[in-house]
Amino acid sequence: MKVERFVEIIGAEFYTGVPDSQLKALCNYLMATYGIDPKRHVIAANEGNCTALAAGYHLATGKVPVVYMQNSGEGNVINPVASLLNDKVYAIPVIFVIGWRGEPGVHDEPQHIYQGEVTVKLLEEMDIATFVVGKETTEEELTAKMSEFRTILATGKDVAFVIRKGALTDAPKVEYKNDNTMSREEIIQHIVKASGEDPIVSTTGKASRELFETRVANGQSHKYDFLTVGSMGHSSSIALGVAINKPNQRIWCVDGDGAVLMHMGSMAVIGANKPKNLVHVVINNGAHETVGGMPTVAGSIDLVAIAKACGYPNAVCVDNFDDLDKELEAAKGRNELSLVEVKCSIGAREDLGRPTTTALENKQNFMEYLATL
Repeated sequence: MKVERFVEIIGAEFYTGVPDSQLKALCNYLMATYGIDPKRHVIAANEGNCTALAAGYHLATGKVPVVYMQNSGEGNVINPVASLLNDKVYAIPVIFVIGWRGEPGVHDEPQHIYQGEVTVKLLEEMDIATFVVGKETTEEELTAKMSEFRTILATGKDVAFVIRKGALTDAPKVEYKNDNTMSREEIIQHIVKASGEDPIVSTTGKASRELFETRVANGQSHKYDFLTVGSMGHSSSIALGVAINKPNQRIWCVDGDGAVLMHMGSMAVIGANKPKNLVHVVINNGAHETVGGMPTVAGSIDLVAIAKACGYPNAVCVDNFDDLDKELEAAKGRNELSLVEVKCSIGAREDLGRPTTTALENKQNFMEYLATL
């Protein structure tokens, strides 16, 4: 189904969400049509954030908003759905549009498998009426279901369209770019060189894939790295947990701007605990690049100031490799919590691979290595 017709049939005037590769057609349509417009389209920090934003929109306008997300974000909306939107509480109607990663019978990455199995079940458990949209879904079927959904929405309940792979088509082309010059893969190569045999916890998406391939290219073991292939926004907290319990070993966290934004409270917890052995590197390209390149707000905020306000004793921003190497060595040499923000371009190799080890193998190898430290 053409994405333009999908939007027309839904008939909403406000969209907010977190980008998803499965919903790339919708995301590109919204960016091409509205861009980032607080009256029409807002990309939020996390799925709970955009659900609350949608609630505020309804309170102010009386209209029904759309919240879009990958199904991995369902966990982030359970609380606001159950305690804010639900018709036993405030009865705030919302239309959810959810990309179905890990759909049973469709090959996907390991972090999506279980989430894919429970996607529809979770929605049903939250009393959200659900309709699955696939390649075969007709405009007539969608129109009839939307008519049915409007009756449900009028009672203060929520509804959801679960979008199968390839269901939405004919997206406009949108170019996502910035003025930064350093590529993320090269940045990761410099981090690997500086970190030596120190353990690294890396964030979800292409950063972990590039870290894995850097180890392959270097002929190095993967035992040094914990690849957080899911759980977006939580790699720094994982790294904190490791650092606290391995106080004599330096721990590195390779993070992304979208991940930092998703659960920024983790920076306050890290800053309050001040682990002297943690180096937090945030690669900032101002984009949700792994799922298509849609913008984050990290291109217009001061992460260094935020880190310092959270209690990080050392925080710097670099935009070239000479300064990157200098600051990585400085962080490595001091016995104090450090943050290095690295300004990064948008883009990755077309032939970028994926880890060839399983998530369980990654965990076991990493734990066995930590046990030797």
